[in-house]
Amino acid sequence: MVTPHKSVALPLALAYAALIVYASLYPFSDWRDQGIAPWAYLAAPWPKYWTAFDFGINVVGYMPLGFLAAIAVIRNRPGTGAVPAVLRATAAGAAIALAMETLQSYLPARIPSNVDLGLNVLGAFIGATLAAVLERLGAVTHWHRTRSNWFLEDSRGGLVLLALWPIALLFPAAVSFGLGQVFERLEAGVADWLVDTPFIDWLPVRQFELEPLVPGVELLCVMLGALVPCLLGFVVTRSVARRAVLLPVVLIAGVAASALSAALSYGPPHAWAWLSLPVQIGIAAALIVGVLLLAAPRRFCAALLLVALVVHLSLLNQAPESAYFAQTLATWEQGRFIRFHGLAQWLGWIWPFATLVYALALLSRRGGGPALPDTPAPG
Repeated sequence: MVTPHKSVALPLALAYAALIVYASLYPFSDWRDQGIAPWAYLAAPWPKYWTAFDFGINVVGYMPLGFLAAIAVIRNRPGTGAVPAVLRATAAGAAIALAMETLQSYLPARIPSNVDLGLNVLGAFIGATLAAVLERLGAVTHWHRTRSNWFLEDSRGGLVLLALWPIALLFPAAVSFGLGQVFERLEAGVADWLVDTPFIDWLPVRQFELEPLVPGVELLCVMLGALVPCLLGFVVTRSVARRAVLLPVVLIAGVAASALSAALSYGPPHAWAWLSLPVQIGIAAALIVGVLLLAAPRRFCAALLLVALVVHLSLLNQAPESAYFAQTLATWEQGRFIRFHGLAQWLGWIWPFATLVYALALLSRRGGGPALPDTPAPG
């Protein structure tokens, strides 16, 4: 008998809500009272200037929130009907949208809009309705059954991390699959905080400039960066056969996200420019190592995940940021990317450390715990 899982919809809905908050309140600067009631926009007339893109993005942007919130209600409260689930999810989306538009009244760079509010609520309602329809058709139950057959009981954290990994790759990195390159930026940030204080003299001064990684080390970094999510998937997958399916799916998702990132940053003609020889060999090496580990015990995979993360972060943070970083940042900060570049970058910084904590939590359980048995089933 398969043990029921905790739904991943709730943590994904919370993560998506954080994305909405970031997108709505960016750039988080120059907060001030502009002398108008924060709810005055509710009675404003129809805007003079609007585009189909603005209308579409306000609807589509809230659809995933409504969908995930409705799924979370349906899965966490089995007795709740489709209509109450849709109403609760729509109400949650409306509350977030109302709060964001109201807070925009204190940001001179943002303009609150009653039209945006209505479109956001409409998007949440459409997403929630889609979830209710899929539930009525049995698709949600089928997914729940499939997940129970594929993944372990307490796999929610690992699945959320796996789902966020391709999104974290959307902001270009100095090394392909190189998430967590924070030390250089952290050092500069600490120095900025301590400037004009006596503590600036306490800050260690690096005696050398960071040099780009040699091809061999870059290859190793790429291999480890691609292997880490595969190992994470191995830890939460029930059988060897399912690991064999998951392995190429994870690698293909990473390659696709990296290509999309390059296309967004440098233009579609450069979508595959990042796929140099060391990167190609590194991806192939990750695939080969993953195949060799298909039947490895789960605790061994968790321990190897921990080691791979530590080595990867150590090597990666010995490299400087990309020479095109300033150009990339300027590109992502212009136009339609302005609301999303920072969140993708923060996710890329945090993801490996969150995975590190997850692996440590798994290994700290006595005897492996119910979510980490010694060996996967053969098929």
